Amino acid sequence: MTLPALILQSTYGKLAWGIVIATLLVSVISASRQLSARAILQLLGISIIAALLPDRFSPAYWIALAFQWPSGMLAGLCLLHLVRQSHPASAGSTLPVPLAGAIAALGAVLYLDALGLASSGLYFWGFGPRGAPVFALAAMALCAAGIVQGYARPQMFAALGAITLFTMLRLPTGNLWDALLDPMLWIWAVVSLGLRAWRKTASNNINQGVVSGNS
Repeated sequence: MTLPALILQSTYGKLAWGIVIATLLVSVISASRQLSARAILQLLGISIIAALLPDRFSPAYWIALAFQWPSGMLAGLCLLHLVRQSHPASAGSTLPVPLAGAIAALGAVLYLDALGLASSGLYFWGFGPRGAPVFALAAMALCAAGIVQGYARPQMFAALGAITLFTMLRLPTGNLWDALLDPMLWIWAVVSLGLRAWRKTASNNINQGVVSGNS
């Protein structure tokens, strides 16, 4: 088991939290007005600079107390979301249903395991000196194949970047699962699935009401 250097881990964590903070700010502001690509880039720069401030002066310090360091996957998806916000014409969802479902399911299994409710040792397997690197390389090959085939290409690039970061530098924690999943990403996936289910149910109810009214 090889762990990343603390200074490298801290630097990565602050940069990644800066990206996440910028994404949250852009999402909130975009709900009321459209932001230009320049404004989004400025918010990203300000958020990263603020996150890199020392200790308690950094918002990343306080967020890390609850969520530790974000996964490479979350940072990659946040960057993807920022790019799509700066180019409104770009189609597709940042977190499509199949990916959200996979993240929600994997997170549920890992968190049950971490709480001792499912004694599989799956989380600690992510520290494995042989199995984790082999699985990471296999996942990288699958991501590369998905990119070549054009299947969810932006998300595949995000996953490939997260796994590459883990393979080369063991970031963020030295555990493979922490490179692909974290509590905030899991919450994002669960909320996204819940909202989609609610909208679909509401749409079906409206359609049924229209049909009943016309009959």
